[in-house]
Amino acid sequence: CNYPARKFGVRSAMATAYALKLCPNLTLVKGRMEVYAAESQKIRKIFADYTDLIEPLSLDEAYLDVTNSEFCGGSATLIAEEIRARIQNELGLTASAGVAPCKFVAKVASDENKPDGICVITPDKLDTFVREMPLKKIPGVGKVTMQKLQRMGLNTCNDVRQYPFERIQKELGKFGSVLWERAHGIDERELSVSRERKSIGVERTLNEDIHTFEQCIDFLPHLFEKLQERMDNHKKRTGKPVRIRTQGVKLKFNDFQLTTVEHRYGALDENYFHTLMEEAFERAKGRGIRLVGLHIGLAVNQSTQQLILPFEDV
Repeated sequence: CNYPARKFGVRSAMATAYALKLCPNLTLVKGRMEVYAAESQKIRKIFADYTDLIEPLSLDEAYLDVTNSEFCGGSATLIAEEIRARIQNELGLTASAGVAPCKFVAKVASDENKPDGICVITPDKLDTFVREMPLKKIPGVGKVTMQKLQRMGLNTCNDVRQYPFERIQKELGKFGSVLWERAHGIDERELSVSRERKSIGVERTLNEDIHTFEQCIDFLPHLFEKLQERMDNHKKRTGKPVRIRTQGVKLKFNDFQLTTVEHRYGALDENYFHTLMEEAFERAKGRGIRLVGLHIGLAVNQSTQQLILPFEDV
């Protein structure tokens, strides 16, 4: 959904009927995934003119490492500005960008001046930018985690800095260590530049919420058939057999919370998806369901490099 619609509370994957209640004058446009995919490929070709180290996150977002790029005098800021200008001039699309020394800060920075702007966080500004950053902006801090942090009296990265590390780790487990690092501007994750696909999935966003397990299962045969088709297409494209590592199901509830159940299972089995669906449905706790999905995880090899720029196209 576009930015004017978001002001009314309309969100991506929201049921159409509910969106129209929030915004009666909403204009509905049928999605054209083949067009989006084609434009995404054009944008990635522009990226590739500046670096080979590209990590796509989705059709409209990617990380770029331009550390060793010689373009624009080696300036990440000038490269980001030039890429944005080319996307606008060549494709007629706007793009926002974030430039920073580490991965999560670049991601947060890319959200600062949407839908058509740039935010640059140089090393000397990193500590100031991170210190007062609301914790909800940190990738991985969802609604449930944020509620827990607020009960602990933590709302900003500076709050975390003043909080005993041992207590944060005790309350949040492994993520406590991650949050502590992010609050101090530390993110040493490398950029994944694997060109191998990691998963294949299908999903269905529903026009109206459903509330029973039987209704969920009704979608299983069709989704399973579509998943098989995508696996066949993947095999034809790559010329390699599909090596399944995991099977999983995904449900999105009417409060926009998402749950995924995934287990190792090396063969495609519709009955096993039925079992996973049952486990996922138990988490609904009376909430309506507005999206049902199936996916398989693929056995692939990955290579990684360091990130610099996240781009988001609008």
